[in-house]
Amino acid sequence: MKLNLKLFFVAAFALLLFTHSAQAQTKAERIDALVEKYGEYGKFNGSYLVAQDGKVLTKGGIGLANMEWQMPNTADTKHRLGSITKQFTAMLILQLVQEGKVALDAPIATYLPDYPKKTGDIITVHHLLTHTGGVPNYTTPLFFAEQSRDDYTPDDFVKVFAEKELDFAPGEKFNYSNSGYFLLGVIIEKVTSMTYEEALQTMVLQPLGMKNSGYDNYEDILEKRATGYEKTGEGYKTADYLSMTLPYSAGSMYATVEDLFTWDRALATGKLLDEKMQKLYYAPHVEALGMHYAYGWLVGENTVGNTEETVSVIAHSGGINGFNTNLTRYPHDQSVIILLNNTGGAPLQKMTEQISGILEGKTYDMPRASIAAEVKKAMQNGTKADGLAVYEKLKNDAGYELDEDEMNAAGYVVLREGNTEGALAMFKINMQEFPKSSNVYDSYAEAQMKNGNEAEAIKNYRKSYAMNPANMNAVEMIKKMGGDTSDLEKEITVDAAILESYVGKYELAPSFILTVTKEGKQMKAQATGQPAFDIFPSSDTEFYLTAVEARLVFKVNEKGEAERVILLQGGQEIEGEKVE
Repeated sequence: MKLNLKLFFVAAFALLLFTHSAQAQTKAERIDALVEKYGEYGKFNGSYLVAQDGKVLTKGGIGLANMEWQMPNTADTKHRLGSITKQFTAMLILQLVQEGKVALDAPIATYLPDYPKKTGDIITVHHLLTHTGGVPNYTTPLFFAEQSRDDYTPDDFVKVFAEKELDFAPGEKFNYSNSGYFLLGVIIEKVTSMTYEEALQTMVLQPLGMKNSGYDNYEDILEKRATGYEKTGEGYKTADYLSMTLPYSAGSMYATVEDLFTWDRALATGKLLDEKMQKLYYAPHVEALGMHYAYGWLVGENTVGNTEETVSVIAHSGGINGFNTNLTRYPHDQSVIILLNNTGGAPLQKMTEQISGILEGKTYDMPRASIAAEVKKAMQNGTKADGLAVYEKLKNDAGYELDEDEMNAAGYVVLREGNTEGALAMFKINMQEFPKSSNVYDSYAEAQMKNGNEAEAIKNYRKSYAMNPANMNAVEMIKKMGGDTSDLEKEITVDAAILESYVGKYELAPSFILTVTKEGKQMKAQATGQPAFDIFPSSDTEFYLTAVEARLVFKVNEKGEAERVILLQGGQEIEGEKVE
């Protein structure tokens, strides 16, 4: 069973948290209190820095940079940045444009003569900078399973994806591609006759005095380098190894929050680019992820605190094994919020929004404690009844929240400890609270199977499969128990005319479109800023994905014409009207 559900389509579901307003505390004190509370609840473990009017308000560290040696995070802890690297790569390219060594509208074959001419002659440098080149993204599940631990030279790794067909014609649309930014690094090497790392140091980091930033080579001994961890139901584990030759110019940098503040100030004062290049750097080139993509940055509006107000930002986030990061700049008052987390999966965007509420003098939300953690503790130290009593006590407490994934993971901890009845109770809570999630029935079925109640296990595996036909594990488990699965393995065929009627664009949220296409007999769905995924029918109107757990339900009028679509994922529903 899936211990974690990953959202496929980007969607914002507001958390109902404590509301705070500006009282006697200073802004710095309120920010510190907010970040510390996130740390207390296990939602943030890293370094942070917040500045306003170009001056640091507060900075510090929460939790441990290295758990084995109990070394704390501080403001000078070095964290891997992930995709924040892209803004540095874009900077290097624009510096080369400024020097007349690279042209934004030049085909990439100009600089990469060995690249296949079929695509190298039609993809431009601008396309790579804006994720509009159609180059297939190499960071797929297969990559992480088979290649992510292996070292490659840049030229050798380009061969992994260079011969693949483009996902779309260059310039046609936005589709986030690490492959595109990898190619930019190779272009930098060819043009400068330096390695990407050397160019980064020579052209950016050394001129700005960023002595605690660089390319994170695994073999280098770096003082105060954080270790990356992943949160599990039992606590934390060391993150999976990743060869840092592979994120390369798309994600291999490290830095401290202090150095990133130096970077922010250099950008604000135009130390590296002339005015023309700066405008290109931040220009809203293409709609993306509910905002616009510039060169290595997203530009648009961010929510302020828990209000409906927004403010213009220049921002980018990053994620790499064991780390997630966020750097958000507010040009109107020279503010910046820098959050670097070394336990993966921290709600950094939510934290950024609430800190901005403090900066703007607006109301903001404090994080809430985990109901799942308290229920797990009660199950481990007492009885099933104790655990259920804790749930009943806390479920309406404004200081606590129930998260499906957290309860699921906690339930598996209790199950592995041999407390099957306690685990069943925890999974049942999830079934009651998140009845539209297929995973909750799958987990409950597994516990029933372990408990020897095969009838209940088969019943719930079947329910999970009905909600998510991509869940072939359910079919295999039913077979293992001797159940009949013949009705679950029938191929569903939908008339071509009906499929054609679903083709179009559906608005799931402002600036967030789901595009449904038909390629031959295969239906596909692509959300703004996301890859296209194959979808498969489970009936004439319902479709599922195999890449992630999600379903689409098309709503038709009396004439059989599609008018709306409903996305069901993670126990949530988002409905969108057909707009094209």
